[in-house]
Amino acid sequence: MKIHPGSAYPLGATYDGAGTNFAVFSEVAERVELCLFDEDDDETRVELPEVTAFCWHGYLPQVGPGQRYGFRAHGPWAPAEGHRCLPEKLLLDPYAKAIAGQVLWHEAVFSYHAADPDGEPNRLDSAPFVPKSVVVNPFFDWGDDHPPRTPPHESVIYETHVKGFTVRHPEVPAELRGSYAGLAHPAAIAHLKRLGVTAVELMPVHQFIHDQRLVERGLRNYWGYNSIGYLAPHNEYATVVTAAGPGVDAAVGQQVQEWKQLVKALHREGIEVILDVVYNHTAEGNHLGPTLCFRGLDNAAYYRLMPEERRRYMDYTGTGNSLNMRHPNVLQLIMDSLRYWVEEMRVDGFRFDLAATLARELHDVDRLSAFFDIIQQDPVVRRVKLIAEPWDVGEGGYQVGNFPPLWSEWNGKYRDTVRDYWRGADQTLGDFANRFTGSSDLYAVTGRVPSASINFVTAHDGFTLADLVSYNDKHNEANGEDNRDGESYNRSWNCGVEGPAADPQVLALRRCQQRNFLAALLLSQGIPMLLGGDELGRTQRGNNNAYCQDNEVSWFDWEAADDQLLAFTAELIALRRRHPIFRRRRWFLGRPIHGAGVKDIGWFRPDGGEMSEADWREGFAKSLGVFLNGRAIETLDVRGEPVLDASFYLAFNAFEQPLPFRLVDGGGGGSGGAGADLGRRSPGWIGVLDTSTGEVDADGGGQEVASGDVVQVAGRSLRVWRRLEPARAKKPR
Repeated sequence: MKIHPGSAYPLGATYDGAGTNFAVFSEVAERVELCLFDEDDDETRVELPEVTAFCWHGYLPQVGPGQRYGFRAHGPWAPAEGHRCLPEKLLLDPYAKAIAGQVLWHEAVFSYHAADPDGEPNRLDSAPFVPKSVVVNPFFDWGDDHPPRTPPHESVIYETHVKGFTVRHPEVPAELRGSYAGLAHPAAIAHLKRLGVTAVELMPVHQFIHDQRLVERGLRNYWGYNSIGYLAPHNEYATVVTAAGPGVDAAVGQQVQEWKQLVKALHREGIEVILDVVYNHTAEGNHLGPTLCFRGLDNAAYYRLMPEERRRYMDYTGTGNSLNMRHPNVLQLIMDSLRYWVEEMRVDGFRFDLAATLARELHDVDRLSAFFDIIQQDPVVRRVKLIAEPWDVGEGGYQVGNFPPLWSEWNGKYRDTVRDYWRGADQTLGDFANRFTGSSDLYAVTGRVPSASINFVTAHDGFTLADLVSYNDKHNEANGEDNRDGESYNRSWNCGVEGPAADPQVLALRRCQQRNFLAALLLSQGIPMLLGGDELGRTQRGNNNAYCQDNEVSWFDWEAADDQLLAFTAELIALRRRHPIFRRRRWFLGRPIHGAGVKDIGWFRPDGGEMSEADWREGFAKSLGVFLNGRAIETLDVRGEPVLDASFYLAFNAFEQPLPFRLVDGGGGGSGGAGADLGRRSPGWIGVLDTSTGEVDADGGGQEVASGDVVQVAGRSLRVWRRLEPARAKKPR
């Protein structure tokens, strides 16, 4: 087969309408073969003729979309020096835009013999047992697609799973369930629209591998945090997967088109798409893992190796390896991947798994690492939403509050504090107040605003909301690890009975607790993230680490949906959307502002007195009143006009008994303060939310209460009132 020199850029397989250019990086290889596979899996090998700046390349006329291929790298086998080239191992293209098949766990996929891992290499041909890269058609009609570009402070994120969301959805056609096309179906999108969320944050859709140890136990890597292809959408979420080969997509490369259709459909409805991405490690694992891609191409370039024993890997992730963020070609791969997903696949942001690992230059986490420097100056990536999971498992890996100004962070301190508050644990109310108002103690010092905080109570990793109020302990027996996996300290409370309960009082308390968590989340400053299914009462039967449960444990059970909880959640989101006081762009100042001794926020004891320093320090205190002044938001709208809103009073009561609260206008005991902005006494309040009953009315259709009245707030509940405005005097004609 005649091959032309081609180009070293772009890396990967690039179809131009007449043929395909292939380019792959390897600094250590002595020569690289391109391997083409036909429909019968017969292989044709062509040596790449050129190398430019360690990029091996060649151009093949008449090779086009659907062509399956891989590489074989000839070079040194010297594990003690960090080199693991074996031409017997077929390697994926790190820049593959589609991948066909899954790993078949045969001894040939490993570069060593199980009986002697440090001995002679395993020279069995791996090609029949590993996935293949696929040439894709880059052309797609985006039509009038426009990214929604929802401002961060107006965002409500919905974390979900492509398969789990629709695989049991009765209104999605059976042939589409569990796929990109299923998530794009009108019935699926209708649920997101009913809720009012502005973005879906999808668990990993980069091509990933099902771990050998899971497959041998009859399980699968459901979550997908085991990436092997950073530019390829996972092939098992395409609609056509048949017996064309073990796990081979019959319409090879179809997943790319289906992904683009999904994004286009969500954008049409004003919903953004955020990807959960795993650039901290790969599916090749530790030195005993399979050879699938990076390890065989240039092991020492792609991975962090132990300085004193280069046959082994640095592991900051608990998965066996860590990508080498100090190498320019690894940084290039990640940045090229990010740009591809923004420019070609049209995503609106990224959530970076174990992002602290990306910041490790030598050992310590470095806020000014090369990765963040590159992001900061990149004209494409810096304009989308960037969210960090700000920790890893290495020393010093917990970095909440320490990421650069462009970034938002999963706020683990918010999760812990709010969980502790509603289960009645002793803590200072000051901690809760900080989290409720956006965690300025974490983010203000770095020049960030409240939207730096991604607030969440539950996420994919841990209990669902229904399980958070139903289990004191994890129940992960189905994972096959003797319940040793998963977090043991969950800050959960089962409301008196472990697991399923029949007692009406227990069930009522659990429902109220779920509403408490949802209300606190959606009324807090910052960006709320809702775990998909929490609005339906989804349970994982106490499993807080369902990463391997690709079954009814993890999938949404639409038939068992809690319609009342769904309606409550949708009304809460509507309340947040209609009132900018709950989604401020700037911090509360908590101090008198211009001219009238007005405060933007006030904190009160249940008796109506303003909180003192001693009150804030009382660890046993469980109750707090909060006045939010809608006349003191101090930001401008798009027309340059001041943003004004109604004022609200929130009464939090995590104590087990009802408590009387005195509704005040924001200045304790009539001392001026936050109610004085109108220069007169408020005409009163109207109820908009009561978590004890489940009543919520974004328009404020509840009972009216006079200013200064005492009202009862049920134990373990939250009530919210909106301040009534005086009737406007009619102008004389």
